[in-house]
Amino acid sequence: MADAARRHPVTASTSPAPRGIVPRVVQSWWAPRRVVRGLADMPDRTLLGVLMVALLFFLIAQAPARARDAFLDPSVSFEARMGGALMGVMFIMPLLAYGLAALVALLSRMTRCPVDGRHSRLALFWALLAVVPAMLLAGLVQGFVGPGPALSIAHAVAGIGFLVIWGAGLSALGGRVDNEI
Repeated sequence: MADAARRHPVTASTSPAPRGIVPRVVQSWWAPRRVVRGLADMPDRTLLGVLMVALLFFLIAQAPARARDAFLDPSVSFEARMGGALMGVMFIMPLLAYGLAALVALLSRMTRCPVDGRHSRLALFWALLAVVPAMLLAGLVQGFVGPGPALSIAHAVAGIGFLVIWGAGLSALGGRVDNEI
């Protein structure tokens, strides 16, 4: 028994970094700096994958609300509503995300902790992926409950969670500049 404890020590101060996407997303809600710091060497092609997966889930999160809207106002079909959401989320949002990440990287150069372009993208894209569970919850609330206090709370949780995780990611990667935007 003592031999097994010696080989596999478990302490509260040094927990191993989670492996896999889902455990990292969950851990991002209470230790975002550690998670983002552990992902600092993620290549750009993987960053694009992270962004597209996050946006795909955002599109899925909109389906209950679009179905509710189509039921309440049948003049615009569910398919047309989802087609518009598809265009906005999967084609326009990636461009806006890359633009916002570049702008944040550029503006951060005026601070004491500048962030290079790749790390700015990592912090933003990971925050989008980490907030997916809250967005799915907000989508379900919007589709099944509709407007009201529950939807406001769900949106507030998603928005505050996104800002906290993004800010923590930027601060964890601050000061690492490769002169690239």
